[in-house]
Amino acid sequence: MADHAARVSIPPRAPPNPKYVHPVTSPGLFDRDAAEAPAASASAPKGKAKKAAVVEAEPAAKAPKTAGPRRGANAEQLAERQREISVAEFFTKNRHLLGFDSPLKALLTAIKEAVDNSLDACEEAGILPEVAVEIHATENENRFRIAIEDNGPGIVKDQVGKVFGKLLYGSKFHKLSQTRGQQGIGIAAAGMYGQLTTGKPMLIRSRPGRGKAREFVLSIDTAKNRPEIHREEEVEWSHGSGTRVELELEAKYQKGLRSVDMYLKQTAIANPHLTLHYTDPGAEKVTYERVTKELPPETIEIKPHPHGVELGMLINMLKSTESRTLSGFLQEEFSRVGPKVAKDIIAAAGKGLSEKSYPTRIAREEASALHEAIQKTRISAPSTDCIAPIGEALVLAGLKKEIEADFYASITRPPAVYRGNPFQVEVGIAYGKPGGVGLELTEEGRIKKTKAQIATEDLVAGADEPVRVLRFANRVPLLHQQSACSITKAITQTNWKSYGLQHPRGALPIGPMALLVHIASVWVPFTSESKEAIAAYPEILKEVKLGLQECGRKLGTYIRKGKKLQTEFNKRSFIEKYIPHIGIALQEILDLDNTERDTTVTTLEDVLHRSRKV
Repeated sequence: MADHAARVSIPPRAPPNPKYVHPVTSPGLFDRDAAEAPAASASAPKGKAKKAAVVEAEPAAKAPKTAGPRRGANAEQLAERQREISVAEFFTKNRHLLGFDSPLKALLTAIKEAVDNSLDACEEAGILPEVAVEIHATENENRFRIAIEDNGPGIVKDQVGKVFGKLLYGSKFHKLSQTRGQQGIGIAAAGMYGQLTTGKPMLIRSRPGRGKAREFVLSIDTAKNRPEIHREEEVEWSHGSGTRVELELEAKYQKGLRSVDMYLKQTAIANPHLTLHYTDPGAEKVTYERVTKELPPETIEIKPHPHGVELGMLINMLKSTESRTLSGFLQEEFSRVGPKVAKDIIAAAGKGLSEKSYPTRIAREEASALHEAIQKTRISAPSTDCIAPIGEALVLAGLKKEIEADFYASITRPPAVYRGNPFQVEVGIAYGKPGGVGLELTEEGRIKKTKAQIATEDLVAGADEPVRVLRFANRVPLLHQQSACSITKAITQTNWKSYGLQHPRGALPIGPMALLVHIASVWVPFTSESKEAIAAYPEILKEVKLGLQECGRKLGTYIRKGKKLQTEFNKRSFIEKYIPHIGIALQEILDLDNTERDTTVTTLEDVLHRSRKV
């Protein structure tokens, strides 16, 4: 074995690769040709060196071409690639953030944004809104042309291009009062999507007040986020004041829980002052009439509440204020801050701050102390004049107008605050078996069956299905991302078993019910730019749960009463079977004629119903 082991030889180590260049120690790290040239000339004759150089050059010539600087670019080359990104260009590549992630959803989002703008404009002008929505099929089955027309105040000539052709342009972003729109993106994004999928511009017709109507054909320059007006002219329009928007887009139309039809039906529920005309792709027309001629209460813009301001925002406000004293800054820039509250905040802050400190000269450490003092100081909740809830009576009217059910209930919670922003929660319930028959107690004490109710399609679930949830934010229906919304979380966390409904753990309750929840706020905390779900702030969850519980107690009382009525109805029906036989027996015993027998039977039935209390 020793001889055998001796015969096993270890192969010699391979010579180093002459082409290898150490990434750290070798000179010419970023110049491979310069680094390899000396090695080639030192290890081969001149003729062979030229041949080797040719061989080494071939792989580089066959390498695929790449756009822009290749790996190993220096800082100057990288800097040349940096450029500003237009807002419109960003959302063109990320249109799913705005709700245009599928043709089916794109149709709904485009119509929703236009209707929201029309309702806001009418209410701000004090006009009872009347809106017409049209969806027309085109020769291409994947494209539809939509038109939304209102009777609002119209748009002045100079603003048409900016409103419809520029993203992040609007009057509501810095305004702390309840509005449907917030970001200044919606209708311009709808036009951008139509332009992207069909290549066709928007057509806008508007008449401001008693002026002449003008028609615009415009598109969006996405690279610069600005409008391009292709045509502008005066036109004859007998409509009166208002605006009409038309655009063609790639879309898909179908009915269902998340369709345009359902959105418009729910919009009519949450806006009982609205008259809405709708024409679907099949040319079928539906009109939702208003049930009240009173506009929602006018909202008043408020200033930020101190408890909702973060440190960075406070520093920016200190730098940009025109106030000359710190006390004046606190009173002029915030709501609910008077001289006494301002004095308490400054005293609690310390750091050498006084009521006469100049705001623009306050350093970051002093601003941080001021911010901490604000959070520790008791300050009254912000005014609620900035929000306009639907109201209990109108919630009931809206539900009764569009949903046929056996029982209705509604509640409007007192105003509350999250992050300094006031908000108010409203809850409504429509309960009843679709197409079923219920029981009711008459004034005479009799129990009778109610007429069969024909439930509105898809708005009231079946008795063995999860309840239908109608979510609203500032009177706007939210149809998508239901599971990600704080409203749904609050519903699933409420104990519905105590109110007579089946409730699987972690799921929606089961029963023939439509459950409406509306949140009105100066700034609704949506989870994304598409405005489809509300963030689960603890304050919002708490208020929604309290509203659900208050309505749930009313529902529980009704369900328990219904069960008692059903039990009593069954007992009375059983007794009533024997009353005619009792009448016959009394006729034989007392020798009564038929008329006296029938009178006795009627008397016994009356005694039965009057003597048994429910």
